[in-house]
Amino acid sequence: MDNLTHSLVGLAAAKAGLERVSPYATGVCIVAANLPDADIVAAFDGQWNYLHHHRGITHSIIGTLVLAVLVPVVFYVGDFIVARIKRRDVRARFGGLLLASLILSATHPLFDWTNNYGVRPLLPWSDAWYYGDLVFIIDPWLWLSLGGAAFLLTTPTKWRVAAWSIIAVAITGAIILLPLRSDVEYPLVSRVLWAAGLVGLVFAHRAQLAARWGASIAAAALALVVVYWAGLSVMHHKALQQARAVAGHVAAENREQVVKVAAMPTLANPLRWRCVMETNLATYRFELVTNNSDGYDAVARDVLRIKKLADEEALWVDRQIAADQRAQILLAFARFPVTRLQGGCLSATLVQFADLRYTEPGASRGNFALEIPVAEALRSEEMIAP
Repeated sequence: MDNLTHSLVGLAAAKAGLERVSPYATGVCIVAANLPDADIVAAFDGQWNYLHHHRGITHSIIGTLVLAVLVPVVFYVGDFIVARIKRRDVRARFGGLLLASLILSATHPLFDWTNNYGVRPLLPWSDAWYYGDLVFIIDPWLWLSLGGAAFLLTTPTKWRVAAWSIIAVAITGAIILLPLRSDVEYPLVSRVLWAAGLVGLVFAHRAQLAARWGASIAAAALALVVVYWAGLSVMHHKALQQARAVAGHVAAENREQVVKVAAMPTLANPLRWRCVMETNLATYRFELVTNNSDGYDAVARDVLRIKKLADEEALWVDRQIAADQRAQILLAFARFPVTRLQGGCLSATLVQFADLRYTEPGASRGNFALEIPVAEALRSEEMIAP
């Protein structure tokens, strides 16, 4: 998930009651909810190093526990030093800070697991990826519920209202502009519901609901997230069933055998899912709408098929990329790796890789696609080798 969501989780949890366990607990909640993303420092050594380490050890069970202990230690030591300088008692209660940090640190890999990027919780013993496939990488409904609760409970002054208003305007602007991008679909009904939610929060603030219900608002927002996940789980189960039916139909048409199928969420639309299927001969991607059950032609849209390389082509490509760290990192990360040759083994000038979850060979999409030019001399040497 994005760091705005993680921050709102931390703030909502603090306002739900954890802020009372110790002074500075709110800060601990927000920092702990975000700290696993400290792996961004890997980006200083390049984008491929970042892809290799992102959602790695800092998102694992052992890494999360280490960070969960580190955060309250830093806050407590900081308060201890300030107390000595100012000659006052230490205000922080380490036990309370540790409790808050443990809870919020655990939320980070949990929220990250819910989307299709996945996490590797068993590092360093296993680098296996686990995917929830429930929530898109950014989710405006999480922003609205958690951010709405935080807004109501943290705006006793006009300048705080102004600060939250700036955030709301910025996000709303992004929501309005997103549909202008050809590769992003954001339903009109979702935009209308977003606007209605903001209006509702304005009325709730003017009605001073925070003064009446206090921490219950934040607790309700966190509970709403769990209910939302449960609803998405039901929708995902339905989407996956339909995706498997489509996969079976497509595979039968092409005389192929299905290897695996995934149904992944799209932006702010629990009825529309991006599906990827792998067979013994190809990898497919298609869009599926779960509220339409009139058959294969009605539910599967924009079907893309990428044929797998022949055995001799695959072996040749493996030799070409054996020493290319970028390709090794991408292929280790990719859930549905696909490869395309521009030409054949004898005439290829380019080897294209992609993770079909996010893009396709030849398309530019950050770390999720890669093109490797094939050196003419190396290619000739490979082809004439006995």
